[in-house]
Amino acid sequence: MAWGEAISGNKPIREWLMGNGYPELGLFVFALNNKDDARKWLMDNGFPHLMALINGAEGNENAVLWLEKYGYPTLAKMAKAGDGNEIALRELIADGEKEFAMIAKRIQIVKDYIETQNNDPHKISKE
Repeated sequence: MAWGEAISGNKPIREWLMGNGYPELGLFVFALNNKDDARKWLMDNGFPHLMALINGAEGNENAVLWLEKYGYPTLAKMAKAGDGNEIALRELIADGEKEFAMIAKRIQIVKDYIETQNNDPHKISKE
């Protein structure tokens, strides 16, 4: 639940995760928000599955296939759900993974917000 709260923007919870043995979950939030140094940290420190979750939620089908191949079926479903796949979301719930379904929806909200901001013509630099 704390991971989901951190993804939703709860900075004190994110900082708590980072300082209490879960730095990968705190840095996941930064990586989800396209911070390259956090993405690199996840890869360099043994958390490629978390980067694959982000990449899958960004629509990278190869990342989802990688998660499935290397034994992360729940993360694969989360990635699909984070990319808007309602079937994957329902599968998570049916599998009793309601918390992970909630986290996947929060990932989707963040990714959709970033996409909206990137496509907003009022935010495009005129330089």
